[in-house]
Amino acid sequence: MRRKGIKNLIIDFGGVLIDLDRPRCVQNFKGLGLPDVEAALDLYHQQDFFQKYEKGLITSAEFREEIRGRIGRPVTDAQIDDAWNSFLVGIPTFKLDLLLELRKEYVVYLLSNTNEIHWQWSCRHAFPYKGFRVEDYFEHIYLSYEMKMAKPDAGIFQKVMDDTGILPQETLFIDDSEANCRTAEALGISTYSPKAHEDWGHLFG
Repeated sequence: MRRKGIKNLIIDFGGVLIDLDRPRCVQNFKGLGLPDVEAALDLYHQQDFFQKYEKGLITSAEFREEIRGRIGRPVTDAQIDDAWNSFLVGIPTFKLDLLLELRKEYVVYLLSNTNEIHWQWSCRHAFPYKGFRVEDYFEHIYLSYEMKMAKPDAGIFQKVMDDTGILPQETLFIDDSEANCRTAEALGISTYSPKAHEDWGHLFG
């Protein structure tokens, strides 16, 4: 399972571990009456106030208020959260098994552009498996909304390397965004960009 020269793995969350359903999320927000949601919700990089939320520049309460203001009628926190979390499908169990195997050979980090509502849902519903919890799969978890920065900015990668002391030449970054991978490569990190739903375990076969 060991890849030559690689000691560390930095793994993305959305699209790499957890399957996403953007059309369902867009449809559910449209059903609530949110205008222009299609343009703001990108698979790789959110726009507008969604991006601010992902960078932790607004709180969950402010995020919901922004949505309510744009809809222009009363909607509950639960309605907003349900529509927002419908972006997330789940993590296939074979990927959770793979993470547990990889931890035996590598130091595994998660680096995700995500937000508090999505992350809390994922910790409750996506990661629990065979008695394991989210913290069992990773050495450390780096989340954009907690760090106040997001991929593909070089600063977020530099922060992870400074924080952990890992060397770029000993690190493989797995992310489904080509822009994110280009930034990592410019810093000397090896990259792999899987397709949607891909079993990228073959990288370690």
